[in-house]
Amino acid sequence: MKENINNRFYLGLDTSAYTTSLALVNGQEELIADRRLPLKVRKGSIGLRQSEAVFAHLANLPLLWQEGGGPPSEGQIKAVAFSDRPRPEKNSYMPVFKVGEASALLIAQTNGLAAFRSTHQEGHIMAGLWSAGLAGGHYLVFHLSGGTTEILSVSEEKPGSLYLEFLGGSADLQAGQFIDRLGRDFGFPFPAGPSLEKVACSGEEDKIRLPVSVSGLSISFSGPASHAQRIWKKGCRIEDLALAIEICIADSLATVVQNIPGGAKAYSAALAVGGVAGNLFIRQRLQKKLPSWQIFFAAPEYASDNAVGLAVQAARLDGYGSRSS
Repeated sequence: MKENINNRFYLGLDTSAYTTSLALVNGQEELIADRRLPLKVRKGSIGLRQSEAVFAHLANLPLLWQEGGGPPSEGQIKAVAFSDRPRPEKNSYMPVFKVGEASALLIAQTNGLAAFRSTHQEGHIMAGLWSAGLAGGHYLVFHLSGGTTEILSVSEEKPGSLYLEFLGGSADLQAGQFIDRLGRDFGFPFPAGPSLEKVACSGEEDKIRLPVSVSGLSISFSGPASHAQRIWKKGCRIEDLALAIEICIADSLATVVQNIPGGAKAYSAALAVGGVAGNLFIRQRLQKKLPSWQIFFAAPEYASDNAVGLAVQAARLDGYGSRSS
């Protein structure tokens, strides 16, 4: 008797610098479980030391598994995918990802499952492709988060297999770091993105302008961040400065995209992923500034750190996932 594809389940594990994540999908890539525990950060801080984050993941993973990491009563997990480093580069490394790697391999080896190595960045991209319902193609991807601001050429040549080429990005401060650095000055909790987005809704667009620093495909957020801090120290409405930060990030990205060789005709579409890509104003500003581009975004709930993309990737690499066509 042929096995019911809905009784095949695929596990994703991600232990980033911000969140412990576990997700489960079935063979049709329907989401069964999405469990996350943000790492707790002390007030006034903009992150954890790696040793602190590793300890937090070790405490969080058993809790997530207990909440619903296993399959429903009928069916079984067939494969697991996990992020073992930040990006698919030779020298990319962060200790936090070793917690997810060790846990995933233990689960796979104990239960005789296929185990697929991936990266945090690929998990973000796969979550974006999946949540936006995009077919296999050639995409210009903006990865915008606390640790990354990169413009990438991305192709899913075979289901679950991503080919990434770095095109450009930030030369210093990342978009999320820009937000968190000012968020700390504003007294916002970490990560500061949600709080900044909320207050920026009441800002006036023409009150404060921050410089856009772009050279070719390279962005600098360090100068604009320092400029924003000087303005804050002199005194201004928090709402106006928060909005100016959003505008600076969006306009910097739009300027880089306008410098991409081949332009929009060279790609199927553009896709924005990562926590900063969940900001509604930045999304709308990018669409306004780049009218020749068809821009898709990871669904807001899958823009921040999660393991859903990894679970989907496991299903596709195992040969049972299905992508749009």
